[in-house]
Amino acid sequence: MMRRLLAFLIPLLAWTSAAHAAGCEIGAPGSATRIAIGDTGRPLLAHVPKGFDGSRPAPLVFLLHGSGGTGAQMLADSRLAETADRHGFILVAPDAGIALDKGFAWNIPGVPTIAGKIPGPDDADDVAYIGGIIDTLAAKGCIDRARVYATGLSGGGRMTSWLGCVAADRFAAIAPVVGLRAGNPLASDPSRPDPATCRPDRPMPVIAFAGDKDGTNPIAGGGAGYWQYSMHAAEQRWAALNRCTAAPVTRWVSEGVYEERYADCADGAEVIGRISVGGGHSWVVDNEALWALLSRHRR
Repeated sequence: MMRRLLAFLIPLLAWTSAAHAAGCEIGAPGSATRIAIGDTGRPLLAHVPKGFDGSRPAPLVFLLHGSGGTGAQMLADSRLAETADRHGFILVAPDAGIALDKGFAWNIPGVPTIAGKIPGPDDADDVAYIGGIIDTLAAKGCIDRARVYATGLSGGGRMTSWLGCVAADRFAAIAPVVGLRAGNPLASDPSRPDPATCRPDRPMPVIAFAGDKDGTNPIAGGGAGYWQYSMHAAEQRWAALNRCTAAPVTRWVSEGVYEERYADCADGAEVIGRISVGGGHSWVVDNEALWALLSRHRR
């Protein structure tokens, strides 16, 4: 009886050990690789950090490109892969689902793209696609679901904000860059966010970056139809959603960069806006600060 049991257990233990040793296999550490996500037909560009141990799930950061851009361009322009290598997180840079110029635009329901078109029912569901990426990488043993984060530039920043509104159960924190929103502009008063369009089911830590000379998505509001209300209005709405009780504090964090912070929020959430004086519509981010602020949150 014991021999039969051992004959069964030894191959099983060997298989389990081999499977554990194999771990996550999505590309060579220190490089970016295109991987398939189910049957979506939308391959994903994933950067695996240097020294990555495939037997241990890593944090995951989504890097979302601006309108008309691509994941590959965003990965190159942000230089966030270097930060991923230093700190050991997997970085993914997907392409959005709506073709635009030589790139793509994100599907934010009810909000026009920069081409002026409101996404329709036939356009790709980018929230579902991003959720599928998380599920795929988690199933491969690559990522820690409690440490999934999103950041993005411009239209990618607006999409990052939208993920915070409608997929808070998926993300530990979000960091929009020149694109912080808190729902669609209110139809009756576009200078305010529409509360009905952003109802996260949990407090969502928000770390936003912007430049005070941004003429595309001005921090004072205005601009195109998808923008309208100010960055401050967005911060205040997120502070209300996160049930922050402390008065906002403004301070200089480095030369030419000041911070607006809302603290004492529910479940350890916070709302932070970092403004670069003289900064325009670009990646106005200290990548080390970005990761430091994101990584202190868990879902």
